[in-house]
Order: sequence, then C-alpha cells, then structure tokens
Amino acid sequence: MTNTKLFSIWTGEYISLIGITILLLAGFCVGQSAISLSPKGGPTTNLRVSGSGFKPYAAIDIYFDTKEEALAIADSAGGFSKIAIRTPASSQVGTHWVSAVERSGHLGVQERFNVFVNWTEFHTVDMARWNPYENVLNVDTVGALQELGKYFTGASVYSSPVVANGVAYVGSSNYNLYAINIHTAAKLWSYTTGGDVYSSPAVANGVVYFGSLDNNVYALNASTGAKLWSYATGGPVYSSPAVSGGAVYVGSYDNNVYALNASTGAKLWSYTNGNYVYSSPAVTGGVVYVGLGEYVYALNASTGAKLWSYGTGGSVFSSPAVANGVVYVGSLDQNLYALDASTGAKLWNYTTGNYVADSSPAVANGVVYVGSLDQNLYALDASTGAKLWSYTTGSYVDSSPVVANGVVYVGSFDDILYALNASTGAKLWSYTTNSSVSSSPVVVNGVVYVGSFDDNIYAFGLPSGLAPPQEADSKHPDLKALRPDFSLKVSLPGTD
Repeated sequence: MTNTKLFSIWTGEYISLIGITILLLAGFCVGQSAISLSPKGGPTTNLRVSGSGFKPYAAIDIYFDTKEEALAIADSAGGFSKIAIRTPASSQVGTHWVSAVERSGHLGVQERFNVFVNWTEFHTVDMARWNPYENVLNVDTVGALQELGKYFTGASVYSSPVVANGVAYVGSSNYNLYAINIHTAAKLWSYTTGGDVYSSPAVANGVVYFGSLDNNVYALNASTGAKLWSYATGGPVYSSPAVSGGAVYVGSYDNNVYALNASTGAKLWSYTNGNYVYSSPAVTGGVVYVGLGEYVYALNASTGAKLWSYGTGGSVFSSPAVANGVVYVGSLDQNLYALDASTGAKLWNYTTGNYVADSSPAVANGVVYVGSLDQNLYALDASTGAKLWSYTTGSYVDSSPVVANGVVYVGSFDDILYALNASTGAKLWSYTTNSSVSSSPVVVNGVVYVGSFDDNIYAFGLPSGLAPPQEADSKHPDLKALRPDFSLKVSLPGTD
C-alpha cells in the first residue's frame, strides 16, 4: 500500500476542511443579513457571534447545530456583536452550524464552524501534554484502534510530531523536517538541514520552528517550507522550541537558553550557567522553565533574568511540565520533582528505579504521569507524589506520555506504543512497531500520531464503522425546524 493511500485514511475520513459558508434557506427573507464567528473553527470552547442586517431591536435566537445557546437583541441598525456561545463538549470533529433566526419573523442565516484541535508544540496545553478536548477516543473505544497509515521518512524518527491545520510536521535522523498533508497523503515539502532533527517542531502564526544537530534554530514558512531565518548557536540543538508572546525559546548544547524574535530570529537574550541544555523550555505566565545541567531554572520570559533555580542530583534532560502552580520535572538522579512554580521550593519528589531521562511529565486531572528507564510508566498524585499505579513495559520508557479523555499513551524501547487506562493503569491497547518508540505521541481529533526508530511516523484511529457519525457534515439544520428556548435570558454583547 502506498503512502498516498495510507494517508488518505489517516484521519479516519471524518475531519473536514475548514470553511466558512453562509447559507440562506428558501422560505426565509434574505436581505443583507449575515453572521460572523470568532474564531471560525477550533476545539469545543467559547466563541463569539456577531450579526448584521436584521430588523432593528429584533429578538434573535442563536443556535449551535439544533440547540439554542443564546438570545440576542439587535440594535437600532439591526446588528449585534460578540454574543458568547459555547460549543458543546460532545461536539465531534467536523463541520457544525451556527444559526441566527429572528424570533418574530422569517429571517435566518447560518455559518459553518469546524470543530478540530491543533497540537502545535511539544508541551501543548499549559505545558502539560494533555488534550482536554478529545471526545472520540476513550477507555471504551481505544481498544479498537488500528493503523490508519504510516509515512516512511528513511531514517529513525526521534522527534515528536505536531499537527496543525491539517498538516503533520516531524523531524527525522536524515537531516530533514517533513510537512505532510494528513488529508491527501501528499508530502507538502521537506527541508534539509546539516544535521539530524531530534527537536520536535513548534507551529505558530504560519511559521514552523525547530532545532537541528547542525547547531541551528530554523524558522520556515509552514505552508511552503521556505526558510524565513535561522539562528546559529554554538552547539547541537536537541531542545524543542516553545513559542510565546512573539518570542521563540529554545536551548542548545552550547550551554545557553535563547529567546529569539519569532519574526526575525534576532536574539532577545540568552542565559547560561555553564551547563548544556538538552531540556525543552516550558513557557507560561511570563516565565520560562527549563533544565540546565543538573538544575531547573525559572527565568523571566521578557528579560532572561533568573527568578530561581533548584539543584537536582543529576542532569535534567526531561522537559518541565507546569500545572496549577507546580513545576514537574525528571532528573537522571532517578527522581521526579514537584517544585513550587513561584519560588522553586521542593514540594515532593518520587524516586523511580532508574533515570528519568527524556521522558517529560504529563499532568491531567490531578495526576502526573512520567516514564523511567526502569521500564515503568508511573502515575503519581500531583499534590502529594503518592504512587497511584505503575505499568511495566518490556524496556526503557524514554517517550513522554500524553493524556486524552481518560487514556494515557506512551512508547517504549520494547518497540511498542501503549494505551493505558489513565485511572487504573490497565492496558487497553498496544501496537508493535519494528523498532524502539522514543518519540512522544500526540492525540488530536481521534487520531494518535507517533514516530518510531523503524523510520516511520504512524497514525492510528478507529475503523470507519466505529468513527463518530457524520450528521454535522452531511447536512445543516433546517431553520424552520429550530425551536427557541423561551427560558433563555438576553445575552449582552461582549467587550473583548
């Protein structure tokens, strides 16, 4: 089977292209009415609806699919702005409809909203490797996962993939970063550097950032692969960039943490304590958290000024995760540490049976998950460090876990990708590749992506018969059949 055919089913055939379409149904007055959405697509979250062309002071019912979410009152010009509605958490990946209908007349208008999730960098979602929006794969369905496709890069894939706007980006040990269209199977482009690409990319504002063992940090046009800029450090860049506030934060083996202008690549600041930086920065709340040598540092994101540091008993290869005011990070002294994010004070530590090396913690629902070279994945109480459970694989666990909808996914040097019950540690599913899985999986839109040392990047999803129904994609609601909720109070325009 070719890569093209494999990728054509990569997403399980239920992810739609993002589109904006205004549809006016027969039987409703058209006029110049229109609605706009902000954002126009995304995960199940809040969005704002604005409209124009309605009757002055008309009551307007606003629906997401067939459920009314808000009641707006038009102003003297027949418009309304930034009415907040929430997309239901149960909304499946694909196209949905927002409708605005005058309660007392026949004027109605609709616009599409595409439900999808992007995973834009290594530690997406508050630096905690957790996807809170996943609603396709769960403890009941994950056992039916099957290989939907794989893309052969030609060399080991240590880099962890990211997925943004229908494209999977991943590095390979053949010096290349790849961009692959997950809908059509086509390789959009690849960019060749002067060294292996172990760094996991980050995507922001149409740009993909990554490091290479040729000592450079690169910024490429995410659509074309054209180089926008590169910044030469003094050593290999294993670290995965984090992008925040117009800056790119990344570490280098030249002993520096760098902050670079995301648009130009100009150095904003650098920080060193004289030790190499393998760890990938986590940036949240205006603070950069990163490992340098045997220390964990908190740096001011704007200036690079040191806020605090904490010394472990071994090198810090693990990348910090930050959740609820706590920094979680592993060390080669065999411990996972929980540190106060404001002060660096140690809250607790948990000792495993071997190094906590490249595995970076995932934090979700009060539990922190991390792998160790003692072959185990651990689930610890995030507040106390008490062990909740552990799962023993057949070899080192260097992969960083990811949590989504009650399931934790992690790879092992035993060549296997595992899906475990996040609450109990029970194995729900596994898949054996042809070599070690050190790449860290990501889970978006009902699909699991991961790389392997067997030179492939894999995609796993549900068989078509178990995939979510496509009623949202197949037809829009009939405006004439929508029924208002008379218990709703009038929503006020937003101010943001």
